[in-house]
Amino acid sequence: MMKSPAHRCRDIERQADYLQPEHCAPPPVRAPGGSMWFIRDGCGIVCGVITWLLVFFAEFVVVFVILLPAKNAVYSLVNGALFNTLAFLALASHLRAMCTDPGAVPKGNATKEFIESLQLKPGQVVYKCPKCCSIKPDRAHHCSVCKRCIRKMDHHCPWVNNCVGENNQKYFVLFTMYIALISLHALMMVALHFIFCFEEDWSKCSSFSPPATVILLILLCFEGLLFLIFTSVMFGTQIHSICTDETGIEQLKKEERRWVKKSKWMNMKVVFGHPFSIAWLNPFARPDHGKADLYQYVV
Repeated sequence: MMKSPAHRCRDIERQADYLQPEHCAPPPVRAPGGSMWFIRDGCGIVCGVITWLLVFFAEFVVVFVILLPAKNAVYSLVNGALFNTLAFLALASHLRAMCTDPGAVPKGNATKEFIESLQLKPGQVVYKCPKCCSIKPDRAHHCSVCKRCIRKMDHHCPWVNNCVGENNQKYFVLFTMYIALISLHALMMVALHFIFCFEEDWSKCSSFSPPATVILLILLCFEGLLFLIFTSVMFGTQIHSICTDETGIEQLKKEERRWVKKSKWMNMKVVFGHPFSIAWLNPFARPDHGKADLYQYVV
């Protein structure tokens, strides 16, 4: 008999006895004191550093090549304030997405004592992860990079060196949104600067030499276009996933839907907080779910 994708990705165990915690993979390394979540993955760390360096490069070109040489002080101040604000929010969102526990299930709790404390009904199935020795809640999946089961795991993103899950999806969505906005803003300023330089003397439109100015603007244009496309697609994908209340992994594996279907607006509140407020756009504000229930399942 063929098993469904949902059953293939889980080990189903009805008995209390199970793997011992010492047989499992080690947990992710956290900062001293255990107050911050951080994954020591070489690829993820490199991708995260590259992300910050690319934002700093865009900042350098926008400020020193485009805005400072501009003759209109109001134009420079307004665009400088807007670009720097969006860049700060983008980096803050990136940091929050990277250093927030995405919803890791407690490691090694698949013990006989803990299972007995759940007071399971006769015939009730307990889902267990053999890799991290934890009781796997509904809609949780194991991440081989984080070495943990993550609640409502959407995917593991190397650019934020973390999984995107129940607790940090808001920050990841904000990161993609703010990166898309600064990319669009940078492309608009590059286009206007090229027009200005064509109308004026190239030596007067930048403090750098004309060849250096052209190279820097082309690099910024390429970076902005690439990130605008990538983050816009990712932002749209995440919003669609939130509205349909179906994670990327659930869509990929076509898992059977067992949770109650909610409205798109309520699904947004589950991720960004209840009720709607300006805090939805604030990467420093932790979502307050309030009446937006995280889990409602069909019995």
